[in-house]
Amino acid sequence: MSKEYHDSQRGPSLERLSLVALLYFAEGLPFGFVYVALPVFFRAQGVDLVKIGLLSLAGLCWTAKPLWAPLIDAFGRKCHWMILALAGSLVSLIFLAFLPLLGLLPLLLVFLLCFFSATFDIAADGYTIEILPAKEVGPANGVRVAAYRVALIVSGGALVALSGVVGSFLAILGLALLLGLILICVWFWSATRYSSPSRAGSSGFFELYKKPLLDLIQRPYSWALVPFVLLFKVGDAMMGAMIYPFWVDRGFSRAEIGLISGTLGTILSILGSLAGGWLVKILGLGRALWTLGAAQALSNLGYAYAALPSKGRVEVYLASAIESFTGGLGTAAFLAFLMRLCRRQMSASQYALLATLFSFSRAISGALSGFGASSWGYATFFFYTFWASLPAFFLLPWVLKSLPESSDSHLATKAHSR
Repeated sequence: MSKEYHDSQRGPSLERLSLVALLYFAEGLPFGFVYVALPVFFRAQGVDLVKIGLLSLAGLCWTAKPLWAPLIDAFGRKCHWMILALAGSLVSLIFLAFLPLLGLLPLLLVFLLCFFSATFDIAADGYTIEILPAKEVGPANGVRVAAYRVALIVSGGALVALSGVVGSFLAILGLALLLGLILICVWFWSATRYSSPSRAGSSGFFELYKKPLLDLIQRPYSWALVPFVLLFKVGDAMMGAMIYPFWVDRGFSRAEIGLISGTLGTILSILGSLAGGWLVKILGLGRALWTLGAAQALSNLGYAYAALPSKGRVEVYLASAIESFTGGLGTAAFLAFLMRLCRRQMSASQYALLATLFSFSRAISGALSGFGASSWGYATFFFYTFWASLPAFFLLPWVLKSLPESSDSHLATKAHSR
């Protein structure tokens, strides 16, 4: 491991947290743009619904990150990959701003934007794991989730609102300018320049892909890892997919949905993420997964109660507020766990694998939720999502023992004892 890397561990905590905030704000900008703002811009220019639907396929770039994550671990510094990816995203955005959103070329540019964005995610995730001491993983994840969600607001709803005033051309250029400023920060900020730990022992192209996976599956109690990653957020994901349809079917206005479940819910989720990050530091990773995960699961019962026919608006408002806040708590603990699972020598590769596994379970859970809600009704379905959250807790005693030993192994030991 390089001297530069050891020096990074002695750097000021505030600088690392600030860097994490910047990197994950940058991660969130393309995602919000592609999934919220672009469909509005495309439709406003008369693009047909089939092509707008194809935009969702661009998201496969984020799902396919494990395909090139080992290359980012093995070659060059993570800061160079981040600069390259930000430059590629910036160029893609500028071309999108100047081109009419009709035809095949804009769609190809969206795919290119998503590819560069996914590449930046891989490098930023890996670099974050490498520079954070274990005691800072919790607070950093709270900052990370909060910064990402603020970016979703900026590049999604806020950008759409701005385009209504200045037009989509200037709105997209404004987003490109923001990304350009982030590129300058990453380029010149010395905190992004630390060398990654050595990958001694890796030989050959296929070894780059095989070693991170084998390291995960050959750990003690690794049999519990995959089901735990798949199941920890499954109840939350199942209910989340049906929350907005529930609000509509209960007769809430669009203004209420946007204000309470959207805006206020996002703010509470950010606050929950920040609180969850600090609680991970205070409680230790093991206890935080138990307590914050339990809070996340129990909030589903609040929605089940609010969905009863006799309940009114106040109950739904309270259920939404509690669910948003506790969802942030659970997310902060879960992401801290995923980061602690990764060895620094293969941080980008292993985190990409784990994040893809988690994204897969979230997508499948959301896809199946409609069948449950239509068959049982909202109240019963929300009640069942609570029970869907519980199997992950039975795996926790074994899962915590699969955390890798490291220079920060005191956290793993602390988690095991809890």
